[in-house]
Amino acid sequence: MSTLARPIGLGLAARDDIGDVVGWALEARDAGLDSLWVHDSYFERDAITFVTAVARALELDGESGEAGFRVALGAVNPNTRHPVVLAMTGSALDEILPGRIVMALGTGLPLRLKQMGIAYDPETALERVSTAIDQLRLLWRGERLPSATPGLPPIQPMFPPTHRIPIHVAAYRREFVTLAGQKADGYLARPAESIASLKGILERLAGAAVDAGRDPGEIETGGYLLSLVDSTRREALNRAKREPFVIYMMSILGDISLKRAGFEPELRDRIAAAWRAEDYHGAGALIPDELLDAYMLCGTREDVAAKAMAFHVEAGLGLPLLQPVLQEDHQIAELIAAATLYADLPQPDLSRVARTGAGLPVAAAVAGGSDSAPPSLGASGLAAASVRDGLADDRRLGLGDLTVRRLGAVWEILRPFAYTASVIPVLAGGAIAAVDHDFAWLPFLGALLGGMLLHSGTNIVNEIYDVRKGVDTITSPRSSHALLKARLTERQAFVVAYAAFALAVGIGLYLITLRGPAIIALGLTGLLGGYFYTAPPFEYKYRAFGVPIVFVLMGPLMVVGTYFAVTGTWSATALAASVPVGLLVAAILDGNEWRDINEDSRAGISTLSARIGRDRAHYFYVTLVLGAYIALGLTVAVGWLPPQSLLAIVSLPFLAQVIRSAELGATGQQRAIAMIDVQTARLHLTFGSLLVAGLLLSTMGLHA
Repeated sequence: MSTLARPIGLGLAARDDIGDVVGWALEARDAGLDSLWVHDSYFERDAITFVTAVARALELDGESGEAGFRVALGAVNPNTRHPVVLAMTGSALDEILPGRIVMALGTGLPLRLKQMGIAYDPETALERVSTAIDQLRLLWRGERLPSATPGLPPIQPMFPPTHRIPIHVAAYRREFVTLAGQKADGYLARPAESIASLKGILERLAGAAVDAGRDPGEIETGGYLLSLVDSTRREALNRAKREPFVIYMMSILGDISLKRAGFEPELRDRIAAAWRAEDYHGAGALIPDELLDAYMLCGTREDVAAKAMAFHVEAGLGLPLLQPVLQEDHQIAELIAAATLYADLPQPDLSRVARTGAGLPVAAAVAGGSDSAPPSLGASGLAAASVRDGLADDRRLGLGDLTVRRLGAVWEILRPFAYTASVIPVLAGGAIAAVDHDFAWLPFLGALLGGMLLHSGTNIVNEIYDVRKGVDTITSPRSSHALLKARLTERQAFVVAYAAFALAVGIGLYLITLRGPAIIALGLTGLLGGYFYTAPPFEYKYRAFGVPIVFVLMGPLMVVGTYFAVTGTWSATALAASVPVGLLVAAILDGNEWRDINEDSRAGISTLSARIGRDRAHYFYVTLVLGAYIALGLTVAVGWLPPQSLLAIVSLPFLAQVIRSAELGATGQQRAIAMIDVQTARLHLTFGSLLVAGLLLSTMGLHA
């Protein structure tokens, strides 16, 4: 396998699908990276299981010999795994992947240990790690270990590995750095260290090694470098500020580390206070670009490569480990590409490398660019910087790339995940027409396309006015950011919205020729209801009328209106079917409003959830989603809908998911309802699709 000219590795948390992690490890190996390091992620998955799977995959893929791609436990600790167990683990892994296993030892996070009832004492933590290193080496040499209980036989290892397993120290107090210099094979720096801080750490490591009579050059130095790749540095920074993990890491930075990088602890304390309150939007808005530039690698793959080089050259980091903030295929592929770019970079002239403590983006300085942003001014300053940098990005794009960027922005602002709210009601109305044996394809397709166009225009107008009012900012969790990133101008967005409305009107004219003036009332109600959802003068979303009006528009109006467009008659059955469908559409909006109470109140917006309060908003949401199932049961019980409609009950697992999220959200766990609108949309889609399927089954005389 190829090997890069300069060693660099990949760091991953023990989370997500093991098969994906194995695949990423093989990709990293094939690209010539040095190693994969997997650390425990309490309380998600077990790092040893992941490392075992990776080692086995490498073995089966033909890996042989003691040189080559390494796999590391980075890190495990003697508090949750006794040194004897760790020694057994290391020996087993060495049999799978001989000579290429590394083990990093830390103490474990004190908070997590206390949650598990494991005593943690800073005074004895150092001794425990030091003792674990000694015991591991004794056991791996096949030597006996005295019994911890007097009077019992000593521990006789039956498992000494054939190859020496390097032990790194992965604990971050200065005493642990000294310990690594005295006796470890390497030192592993934690995520979110600045160049200035890491340089001081590695200088202490080298000094401790010299004092212990060791050659500092024989101690491997590795460090996790939190990385996030996007099409531009601006977009990467904006995205990082929306990630809870990034916010958390910025909230636990040490005082010394902050001062070395040129920041005051008071900034960290304000971020931490917002984090503890689970106000991730507010916390993200507090994070200046310079803080991320100092502690992370944000930008294009070229930016990430150049910043990794700065850590290597300025801090003296021997083995940068690119750790993705987002463990997903695209991010891993970008980081592997950045690693190959890093290996090909020339050794930079130190006089031209910017110092991160000064707040300049090191990646741009190393690359010789000038992509530096002014200090963050909070949410408004961040939005302004986004627009400025977004327009600058446009000027650098060719016509083809610019077109793709615009189309991508249009797709983003349309919020396609929400189309279930317009598609399902039309399908339901069409299915009831089929039950009544009065179905016609052309008016049905016209109603479907017209409904989606009205919905599209509504979504865009909603986005425009939410941005105008400050409801949506770059750190908002569910806004599309197309306008905030200047991927579309407001004028362009209005053009797309008006085009959607105009096409819907054109379809409406066709339906008028078929069904008469009643279509005018239906269509005009839908058009005005969608436009004035957030647009002045009505702005009914901001006046607590959003949920009830959306229930009417996306429930009875669309279901009954579709039935009329298809058949030319009215139907009580369609009205009955519209109730559960409309309740779930209303629940999508209500969940969104409930989650965003703080942001809406900050912007002076009075939604229904904001008016009734967080507790009542929770109960109202649960009432809406449960009410859909109750309404369905009642309509079937009284004979308004055929029994086959109860096929929709198969969607109960999705109901259980949203109820569980809602209950966790009610206890104050804001992260549990971060995706409540998407989860509810999925419930609506599943429930509605099954309802439509049941209705169609009834037309064939089949039983669900």
